[in-house]
Amino acid sequence: MLEQKIKALAQAYAGEFVAVRQHLHAHPELSYQEFETSAFVKEKLSSWGIPFEVKATTGIVGIIEGRNPASRIIALRADMDALPIEEENDVPYRSQHKGVMHACGHDVHTTCLLGAAKILCGTKNEWEGTVKLLFQPGEERNPGGASYMIREGALENPRPQGIIGLHVHPGLEAGKLSFRKGRVMASADELYVTIKSKGGHAAAPHLTIDTILVASQLIVNLQQVISRNNNPLSPSVLSICSFQGGFTTNVIPSEVKLMGTFRAMDEVWRFQAHELIRKQVEGLALATGAEIDLHIDVGYPTVDNDPVLTGEAWTKAEEYLGAANVSETEMRMGAEDFGYYTQVIPGCFYRLGVRNEVRGIVHNVHTPRFDVDESAIETGMGMMAWLGATVQGAV
Repeated sequence: MLEQKIKALAQAYAGEFVAVRQHLHAHPELSYQEFETSAFVKEKLSSWGIPFEVKATTGIVGIIEGRNPASRIIALRADMDALPIEEENDVPYRSQHKGVMHACGHDVHTTCLLGAAKILCGTKNEWEGTVKLLFQPGEERNPGGASYMIREGALENPRPQGIIGLHVHPGLEAGKLSFRKGRVMASADELYVTIKSKGGHAAAPHLTIDTILVASQLIVNLQQVISRNNNPLSPSVLSICSFQGGFTTNVIPSEVKLMGTFRAMDEVWRFQAHELIRKQVEGLALATGAEIDLHIDVGYPTVDNDPVLTGEAWTKAEEYLGAANVSETEMRMGAEDFGYYTQVIPGCFYRLGVRNEVRGIVHNVHTPRFDVDESAIETGMGMMAWLGATVQGAV
């Protein structure tokens, strides 16, 4: 029985792929710089006889054919890049690259897809169709490596009926999964604002324009324009995360820079909000006399899980792990460039539990203490293999 064979192989390979994860974790690379990671993945695929092509410089697309390869085509995706964070975990596999850390679990994602690839390769006479393996660069940085992968044909020749991806979930216990049909993650746009004046003495603000005050007013105004104009039934959030200006106590700076992010669950409101932000900037510049430059870097779209594909994957997960270990995941304002794939073909983006409170593995992603219960790797690679071998998609 295929399910039991996949489980047995996942268990047998677990130690090997925990070591793979620890290697990847110790050697993180920033977005679009995943050269060592890419070489590592290519070496593994080559050793298993899996053909592949390079896409988007460091991205990789592998192909595994089962019986009757044209009958069903499913893509499995993992991202490979790390974050500019200094790791604080005292573990043997701690990052060896100063200021760079796999703080979002992409080392786990890559490991799970590699493990699934080895399992699928070893069972290819027992399932039908073709599985495409997408190892993707640059998820953490606009415009998102998914957009480059799509542009370079990762979803063509052959074109999948659906694409499946996973993400670690530090709020969910290891050994469990969660799914959600429909919209599951927000869009994400980056805001860059520069406020300029001639600067001046702090004791004579009437002789210049107070860029600090203008920047502060703009932050408050933007919070109000978002909260007062959006439908509360469809959440959105604007956060200014960087305020840079000034260098001493008695000089009004000639320039202040702000950076932030805008997230939305409604694509129509998303772009309406952009116009409201621009109007606030223009109005404040007119009212104060400051020169204000605004750049909105349009980023990732919402992630929309196809109800049919996700429902099928959810059912398969319950068969594999038991219904008690599969739940509905929450909508979240975090963003993922997996949304680009779901704009092109049906997609399913689900969560892999990695939490272990007894061992203190409780820290959130994008923090210096983030880590995972590595027992989740057996679950993750087995589940990806099971879904790749059995989910039909839009056949």
